[in-house]
Amino acid sequence: MTGNALELRAVTKQYGPVTALAGVDLTVGEGETVALLGPNGAGKSTLLSIALGLRAPGSGTATVLGRRPVEALRAGGVGVLLQESGLLEDVRVAELVTAVAGMYPKPLAPERAMRAAGVEDLAGQRVGRLSGGQRQRVRFALCVVGDPGLLILDEPTVGLDVAGRRALWQEVRDRTARGRTAVFATHYLTEADDYADRIVLLAGGEVVADGPVSTVKALVGGREVRCRLYGGDLADLEILPGVLQVDVEGGGPGGASVALRTNDSDATLRGLFAMYDDVRDVRVDTTDLENAFMTLTGGRGR
Repeated sequence: MTGNALELRAVTKQYGPVTALAGVDLTVGEGETVALLGPNGAGKSTLLSIALGLRAPGSGTATVLGRRPVEALRAGGVGVLLQESGLLEDVRVAELVTAVAGMYPKPLAPERAMRAAGVEDLAGQRVGRLSGGQRQRVRFALCVVGDPGLLILDEPTVGLDVAGRRALWQEVRDRTARGRTAVFATHYLTEADDYADRIVLLAGGEVVADGPVSTVKALVGGREVRCRLYGGDLADLEILPGVLQVDVEGGGPGGASVALRTNDSDATLRGLFAMYDDVRDVRVDTTDLENAFMTLTGGRGR
């Protein structure tokens, strides 16, 4: 890596009484693939809008590829795929991709961009006749045809079928392998788990976790022990070895459903069976990204 593709320093943004971003610091190095996660209203779209120069921060600074965001876009350094963006309806796909390529200083061949997005077989079709998923593929072709150093993708695979998703992520991987950068916001946690080098988790306008997927998962404990308990003092669950968090539902004669987040599941299980006489339906799960998401954001949806 030779530098940073994106830098935010103490960025704030207020919409009336609502704080969208509260002093966010974020650095994305060249060659990284970073997933931006968070519940609705966490500040993801506002952060991306500031990174693209579409909104000005209330305070703080943003730089993209060493320039002001607007300057980086004008220089052709950024490819953008937003959740909502219009397309010319009456032109053919190849005509549209070729026209957009002509706006960049060193674009890809239009055929190469269409192949990367999986729309080469749609080259002769008019955009207005395409399905929603096909239109999303065309948007991705337009996003990469300028051969930008940074891709900013907001919910990039919404509406795509399996083949379309695979084609998109393969292109992203190919680009980052060559030192390019991708920042994407998504509600598909599996995609973040599978394709991101790093996760930045927002909640309430603040960064609550930042690091590799394994690190974010480790913040809430590596495993979860689940069981049903009949009898015994449930308050004692908190003192079991390795236990980091206890969730209990129900109780009484019907038993209690128990979830124990733990950093040592073997020790937790030994203590559980030693302390309680009637333990049933035991299972041990690895903490997944969804559990980490819900814990670190306070369970505020996804």
